[in-house]
Amino acid sequence: MLTIRRRIILAAATALFAFLGPLSLTSSPILAPRELPRQLSDEAFWNMVTEFSEAGGYFRSDNFVSNETTFQYVLKGLKKTRPGGVYLGVGPDQNFTYIVAMQPKLAIIFDIRRQNAMQHLMYKALVEMSSDRADFLSKLFSRKRPENLGPTSTAEELFIAYDGVEPSRQLFLQNLQAIKQQLQEHHKFKLSSEDEASIQYVYNSFYAGGPDLTYNGVGGGGVGRSRMPSYAELMEMTDEDGANRSYMGTEENFKILQDFENRNLIVPVVGDFAGSKSMRAVATYLKDHDAFVSAFYVSNVEQYLFQQNDDWNRFYGNVAAFPIDATSTFIRSVFNGIAITYQPSGFGLRSASLLSSIPELLKAFSAGEVRTYYDVISISK
Repeated sequence: MLTIRRRIILAAATALFAFLGPLSLTSSPILAPRELPRQLSDEAFWNMVTEFSEAGGYFRSDNFVSNETTFQYVLKGLKKTRPGGVYLGVGPDQNFTYIVAMQPKLAIIFDIRRQNAMQHLMYKALVEMSSDRADFLSKLFSRKRPENLGPTSTAEELFIAYDGVEPSRQLFLQNLQAIKQQLQEHHKFKLSSEDEASIQYVYNSFYAGGPDLTYNGVGGGGVGRSRMPSYAELMEMTDEDGANRSYMGTEENFKILQDFENRNLIVPVVGDFAGSKSMRAVATYLKDHDAFVSAFYVSNVEQYLFQQNDDWNRFYGNVAAFPIDATSTFIRSVFNGIAITYQPSGFGLRSASLLSSIPELLKAFSAGEVRTYYDVISISK
């Protein structure tokens, strides 16, 4: 009886091994990693927004638009990253240009401010509802669409046409209602009254500021070296070769962005870079789906982390939790006099956009070679 039982067990084990195939010591014997979906359901998208997010925190600026003037200069270097990864970012819509250029499988946008997440939901609704770039600008700024704008219009032609077009309060109210309906009725997202108020606050700033809206808000452009670029100027920026590769640069780029939004693949998360929840939750999700980080746009957040006790240490600990490969890359910005060191020919530029290897920085961090913000930017190029 014992011999027969052993034969039965051995036969069953052999059949199971043949079915599963050889197993590595690090793989699950039953549950293989799931692949990232090509499209997120509305429920899955909203679950990620809510479950990955932390309590909102403070930042000194509304940061409605970027203040980085050379954000396209790194696009050529990003081609060296391995395709098929996940994009991580921070802040408002400059992320869209990187997403359009890299076309990742998924994009996660962290920000300590819940307002930034609501701004991305506002963008999501407007991009989804727009027929083209000119229609998007009409909705974004609550201004009547000028005539003679079409698919071949350049970014400069779009903003010249909108220059001088007065905002319409009627369009603002209609569009605000349409935004809420798109998010709450079409997508079934459960926005709180505070979320609705935040979206209205952001949208009102775009209505009041129009294409001249800057990082500092309505009428906050400034003068001289402290002058902030407007939304229009940022969308008219080019790479170092003079080509406009922003998400508003061509109709094709805008359609790529629209496809990402339609498939719920740009997910805003409320998260502190030095926090204990959001980044770790996203890292676990990526590992569970056999995904890796191709690029992480951090702007100049690291500069602030080095000014806040041990926050920089916790941030790099969080980064180490993400699945990466040899080509995973940080995209960062440096400001003030530091920018001239990296782009000495860029007279008048407020910032320099740089790249650095994520695995190389983590190696230096583990070796105790990262102690200051200068250590971080010194290995960027």
